[in-house]
Amino acid sequence: MQQLVCSLCGETFSPENVLWRCPHCGGPLEWRGLPPFDAAKIEPKEPGLWRYRKFFPLPTAYQPLTLGEGWTPLISLPAFSPNLHFKLEFLLPTGSFKDRGVALVVNRLAIGNIREFVDDSSGNAGASMAAYGAMAGMKAHICTPDYAPAEKKAQISNFGADLITVPGPRPEATKAALRLAEGGLFYASHAWVPINLVGQQTAAFEIWEQLGGRTPDWILTPVGQGTLFLGLYGGFERLRAAGHIRRLPRLVAVQAEKVSPVVKAFHAGAEDVEAVPPGMTIADGMAITQPVRGRRILQALRKSSGDAIAVREEEIIAARRQLAHNGLFVEPTSAAPLAALALLQDRVAPNDTIVIPLTGNGLKKPEMP
Repeated sequence: MQQLVCSLCGETFSPENVLWRCPHCGGPLEWRGLPPFDAAKIEPKEPGLWRYRKFFPLPTAYQPLTLGEGWTPLISLPAFSPNLHFKLEFLLPTGSFKDRGVALVVNRLAIGNIREFVDDSSGNAGASMAAYGAMAGMKAHICTPDYAPAEKKAQISNFGADLITVPGPRPEATKAALRLAEGGLFYASHAWVPINLVGQQTAAFEIWEQLGGRTPDWILTPVGQGTLFLGLYGGFERLRAAGHIRRLPRLVAVQAEKVSPVVKAFHAGAEDVEAVPPGMTIADGMAITQPVRGRRILQALRKSSGDAIAVREEEIIAARRQLAHNGLFVEPTSAAPLAALALLQDRVAPNDTIVIPLTGNGLKKPEMP
């Protein structure tokens, strides 16, 4: 039976309710009782990630609103080990991995007859929500820090959203969005709305298919709110539960040294992630001081025998330049896992298969230091 379950108090709710958090304790909700993954039910003729539609908590007969998101390439490059694969998430419709989850979020809002919403974002999630909201005929209000890259803010505006720039560090944009939510707008935060994580699970399904039904040994992802990280964990867990794989990949959470709450909590042996002071980093896409689902991130790290690594600004810049000089132009946040891989080499066996999702297009922050 499908349910929405609060990860803090354990209260359950009908999935017919369009909720972004637990109305009792305010905790984050998770989707339980999802349809089991069955490779025989993949629909390869469906566009993009909708090949997995039978594993989504959406009505069977529902015709999805889509921009063709999903099924991004998984490639290796001559300059790197053939065992290192890059998942080109920056080729999704709005140029970032956020489209996987947002596609399902906006379809869920459409089913719930929600026509107007607010979100806060450093740029990529806001652009994605603005684009999918426009496609669905919804009005989007997006709160961003005023220091967010001009290219990301322009993308949000061009989709017709109400762009609200907020002075101060990243958490101030969240506060502004919550004030609008208190005024009656639905808070469609990609970090909170639980079906977002279901959409992100499709990255795991695709990697599994693209590797010929194999599990990679390692997956390194940038972690801000950690939605892709948790989506990958959840997707591989569903594959394991269905008997398609025998083990999880070792998941590595990568953060900028200047804003690294998950890294600090993991290495301290903590059960939850405490807030750290706001910091400015070139990797603005993961400058989150306290992820909403920090407890789950730590649990996934430990259950997958993974690791959490912080990288310095100069290491991120060097990794971004290395990728660009090999034909892949990504924003700084996307390059951080490649920088972290160099710090992990003493634990990676020569024949280990490694996957790095490249999460954001370089055109979103084109200047190269």
